[in-house]
Amino acid sequence: MAQKNSSFKAPLKSSDIFNRSLIRSRRELIARSFSDYDFLNREISERLIDNLHDIKMSFKKILSMNLCDDTIRTYFKDMFLINQNMAHKMLDGKYGKKVQADEDFLPYKNQCLELIISCLTLHWINDLPGALIQIRRSLKPNGLFMGAVYGGETLFELRASMLKAGIDIRGGITPHVSPFMDIRDAGTLMQRAGFSLPVVSTERITVNYKDAFSLMKELKNMGENNALIKGFKGLTSKKFMFAVAEKYQQDYGNEQGRIPATFDIIYLKGWAPHESQQQPLRPGTGKIRLKDALDLKPKSS
Repeated sequence: MAQKNSSFKAPLKSSDIFNRSLIRSRRELIARSFSDYDFLNREISERLIDNLHDIKMSFKKILSMNLCDDTIRTYFKDMFLINQNMAHKMLDGKYGKKVQADEDFLPYKNQCLELIISCLTLHWINDLPGALIQIRRSLKPNGLFMGAVYGGETLFELRASMLKAGIDIRGGITPHVSPFMDIRDAGTLMQRAGFSLPVVSTERITVNYKDAFSLMKELKNMGENNALIKGFKGLTSKKFMFAVAEKYQQDYGNEQGRIPATFDIIYLKGWAPHESQQQPLRPGTGKIRLKDALDLKPKSS
């Protein structure tokens, strides 16, 4: 039985981008069928664990945010593991200690965990810097955080097609696809949150679909459809949706008549500070002078 945490139900703020209550309710609705559409979650979970194999440390107290359950059972079955999700039904039958909690309000004591892994959850956060700070504070010194988030080029084909259709049908631009983190900002966010030795990398995964309708259906069943507070509030007409599909096919369709969908994945890794970690030298303590490395001799003409 998952432990419910009701303390995270905060009211919407004027600075919020995403409707977190809507995201949560959608995940409750798709929970039973999610395993039929979790291919990306499974793939990224495996890739996160592959990176973990390169680290010669053992972790006993672990927090999983949205890791695939098969991955958890394979690699963490003999460890103390907390399995967290913002939707209560998404935790049914899952491995480990189950906690319903929002990534915006982590219910853990400071310095109580040794490893935190987040798989494709942080892109829906309204206060991402604050969430990363909470993650770092929850880690013991020399504890590790690993995460995967959708990057800025994710679904750029769908975004462009909706933009063109919106101009043609509605005479203006209305956001239908959520904004994503830019790779150039990821390292800065990790440093601001206080992580030591941050590492950021990216990869692109392309998935082919029969048409735009198949893609959008899959996104809905993955719980990844639009949750922007300032997004389009009216009913989406068939005329608009057919225009999106047509422009998608015209601009991006391949020779087989299928369309590509790009998922840009950004991987984050950082450590809670500890005295055993490598530290930069203090200014003025270097043993090599700069002028010894510079060629200051005048060049002959």
